[in-house]
Amino acid sequence: MCAAAAAAGAGGTRSYNFKIVLLGEGCVGKTSLVLRYVEDKFNDRHITTLQASFLTKRINLSGKRVNLAIWDTAGQERFHALGPIYYRESHGAVLVYDITDEDSFQKVKNWVRELRRMLGNDICLVIAGNKIDMEKERHVSLEEAEAYAQEVGAFHFQTSAKQNKGVEELFIELTRRMLDNAVTNDQQRINSLTRGGNTRNLQIIDDQANLPSQKSSCCSA
Repeated sequence: MCAAAAAAGAGGTRSYNFKIVLLGEGCVGKTSLVLRYVEDKFNDRHITTLQASFLTKRINLSGKRVNLAIWDTAGQERFHALGPIYYRESHGAVLVYDITDEDSFQKVKNWVRELRRMLGNDICLVIAGNKIDMEKERHVSLEEAEAYAQEVGAFHFQTSAKQNKGVEELFIELTRRMLDNAVTNDQQRINSLTRGGNTRNLQIIDDQANLPSQKSSCCSA
């Protein structure tokens, strides 16, 4: 997986670039979550995501500048084969299910297995039980979801894009975990260079392409 640390800028402030992918069945609210987080918008109308689109978000966390590229993928079965194209080299993933749809929760388990197989344990996982504004129609118990998340080393959040509940907390926690991983990896690289006697270039460089500064034109929901 690509390193996430970018070269130190003016004043020695380092920025980090992270790629996040949202995965889950159609109609679980993936696009609603990312639009709520990035633009603080919610649309009651469901517009089907075709293939994938991304939004960017810049935040400051723990004194570090972080650039997020958040990829929203199609949930329809016919697009599943395209998954690896979008989630490769991801630093984090949000696995979304609808609390009123048991099948959408079971499909999350498939995505977790796929991500672990393709990307190993380095990728940070967050599982989101979305649509808690429809609590009366719940079909996935909180206890079951939290137990599964703990089993696979993921955090679990209950969210409502409609009511703006749990959304920012989810992305902040995921970013914090990705940042912790990146800082740890940076330190390991520095220690390795130091032990090897290579002190000529200890500056952490960014081996990722610069994040796109504009949003995708894909219409998604």
